[in-house]
Amino acid sequence: MTAPPNGTSLRRTLAATVSMALAAAGTLVAVALAPEAHAAGVPAPSPVGLSGRGAAVPFKEQEAEYAATNGTLIGPDRLYGHLPSEASGRQAVTLDAPGEYVEFTLTAPANAMSFRYSLPDNAAGTGRDASLDLKVDGNQLKSVPVTSKYGWYYGGYPFNNNPGDSNPHHFYDETRTLLGSTLPAGTKVRLQVSSTSASPTFTIDLADFEQVGAPIGKPSGALDVVSDFGADPTGAADSTAKIQAAVDAGKAQGRAVYIPQGTFQVRDHIVVDQVTLAGAGPWYSVLTGRDPVNRAKAVGVYGKYANQGGSKNVTLKDFAILGDIRERVDDDQVNAIGGALSNSTVDNVWLQHTKCGAWMDGPMDNFTIKNSRILDQTADGVNFHMGVTNSTVTNTFVRNTGDDGLAMWAENVPNVKNKFTYNTVILPILANNIVTYGGKDITISDNVMADTVTNGGGLHVANRYPGVNSGQGTAVSGTTTAARNTLIRAGNNDYNWQFGVGAVWFSGLNEALDATVNITDTEILDSSYAAIMNIEGATKGLHFENVRIDGAGTYALQIQAPGNASFTNVTATHIAQSTPIHNCVGSGFVITRGTGNSGWYADPPACTGTWPDPKWTNGGVPGGGPTTPPTDPPTDPPTDPTLNLAKGRPVTETSHTDVYPATKAVDGDANTYWESANNAFPQSLTVDLGAAQAVKRVVLKLPPATAWATRTQTLSVLGSTDNSTFTTLKPSAGYTFNPSSGNTATISLGGTATRYLRVTVTGNTGWPAAQLSELEAYTG
Repeated sequence: MTAPPNGTSLRRTLAATVSMALAAAGTLVAVALAPEAHAAGVPAPSPVGLSGRGAAVPFKEQEAEYAATNGTLIGPDRLYGHLPSEASGRQAVTLDAPGEYVEFTLTAPANAMSFRYSLPDNAAGTGRDASLDLKVDGNQLKSVPVTSKYGWYYGGYPFNNNPGDSNPHHFYDETRTLLGSTLPAGTKVRLQVSSTSASPTFTIDLADFEQVGAPIGKPSGALDVVSDFGADPTGAADSTAKIQAAVDAGKAQGRAVYIPQGTFQVRDHIVVDQVTLAGAGPWYSVLTGRDPVNRAKAVGVYGKYANQGGSKNVTLKDFAILGDIRERVDDDQVNAIGGALSNSTVDNVWLQHTKCGAWMDGPMDNFTIKNSRILDQTADGVNFHMGVTNSTVTNTFVRNTGDDGLAMWAENVPNVKNKFTYNTVILPILANNIVTYGGKDITISDNVMADTVTNGGGLHVANRYPGVNSGQGTAVSGTTTAARNTLIRAGNNDYNWQFGVGAVWFSGLNEALDATVNITDTEILDSSYAAIMNIEGATKGLHFENVRIDGAGTYALQIQAPGNASFTNVTATHIAQSTPIHNCVGSGFVITRGTGNSGWYADPPACTGTWPDPKWTNGGVPGGGPTTPPTDPPTDPPTDPTLNLAKGRPVTETSHTDVYPATKAVDGDANTYWESANNAFPQSLTVDLGAAQAVKRVVLKLPPATAWATRTQTLSVLGSTDNSTFTTLKPSAGYTFNPSSGNTATISLGGTATRYLRVTVTGNTGWPAAQLSELEAYTG
């Protein structure tokens, strides 16, 4: 018998030879020969940078799962309490050893970056501090502090900081740093672990790179909180009283108040009324701090409360409020912005690590937040609470709130004619991306909502929560307009209800929702459970027009309460359940079907009495329509017929021997190979292509070395869309691998949509095991 190069002695000889060669050549040669590692994240649509929808952000975002790395990809996973479930796109990269890194390549010039990450909690629940090395083109630039003291909550609502309790969540945080100079496109920026002594792991979710402009100078005639009032820009001394004195003087003199570059300790509210408070820019002028004794007092800029007459004619712009709130205490007024602010504007502010970005207690009128960032809150991003009218949040980026991202709550006093427009709201850790609890003539349009985590959906319209009822005029009334929104991976499991919440959902808990609600020109993509849902009481007056549903983990429609709705030009594809409607209220919910509908209606509907487990399409980017994800970095699955879809993809095996695992068959190197256990046929490789693809050609390879004698392997090709039910794409047959012709076998397929591609080997004339050096898949 002619032995192929797979015996133990030859393996050891080759390994020793390679090791000695690298040692002799030196470190530089070894590094140069090593291929660049990539996390090989599952392609998934990004919520950032969608043309015409959401916030127009100043940064270019890159996900760690698509970057160069020698770390470990985690996810995709949407299960509450799992670390990947709170990552953007439900994937991230974990680094757990010195030298491990994630490296991003700039696609545009940048002089600043922020990145989202997670460290483990400590045993006391107070968090841990560590650092990551920041390298530019291989050279150390700085060490960046990171912490978990603002994350990790436990137990039931409103949660605690006790690791001994159940239900850990709120894992991630963000930090930011200036890079010292403008780095050109193509620069490689690396986050690297230098030590695991302070933290055993560092999980990187994403990085945002931007070009920050020069500091904004003092406006003509403005008062300066430093030169005129003695505030301390180093942050060493408490500047609360001095900044308040400047603000009071600004009101009295009719002059703007300027916060120059610096970090200012503020340990209580700065109360503003009829004044402009402006900084040098949110990267330069920072208010931070908390009372060291009375922890219910912390930095915030507030209008007077409504019962004190409220404030008016206030402008807050061009600064940051970076708080120090590490717990959720709902009675504490430790929000970045609060009180009542009528005829007022918040523009270009950065709000982070407070309880809420802005909790506005009315009555108040004509208030606007625009061009801002709200990050890492313990509760809501923004809440228009009772009696807020004619007010707007627009062009604002919201991520990692501890409760609703953007909310209106008409508790006891009507909210009227408010608008949430052109916002991007990602990863509310609890509840909804955007919601109106009650309210009259509300508009929620041109937004992007993504990655709901638990107990909520992407878009929610409801008569829920205390004080929302028609008796006080606070229920949903008039016309609610939700137009041109995009929802991605929205909705999730409710751990109280123990079933899924729809991406778009309606509730009549307090009383029937009986108003005109128009959902138009909207995409509902890759929903975690149902795309559309109603529950509690009754919901009437719903109208859906020009709505595209592409991907739902369970149903297109989940009907759990009586009511009525009309549907015109509503299409649904890639719905997990074969019957796309679940409806156990029967004729109690009346559906009026107009023209242009497809994919979502069934008569009779399902009424199972049990809720199916979701089948997530994370990894399939819905195609077509106006919401094509940005290609920076590319997130669309490859469509080039000459591109190998299997290269670098996740792969599983029935077995392997020695140092020849399945990953060798998708690494793009024909000289490395997978080999199964001996004398144990059948054996299989299964590669996850990341999305259902029309695979028309499979190329199988063995190493091209002539030492590999000609052999025939008997094998079949199977495919699946869910990794559970497989169909035969090519029946079992013998395929000959001959070194003289490249040791390659090509198999033509019919183009059946396949995400999970499997090759099952039942025989091999050259060795009693399955062997493949490459499994390649192509659409052409």
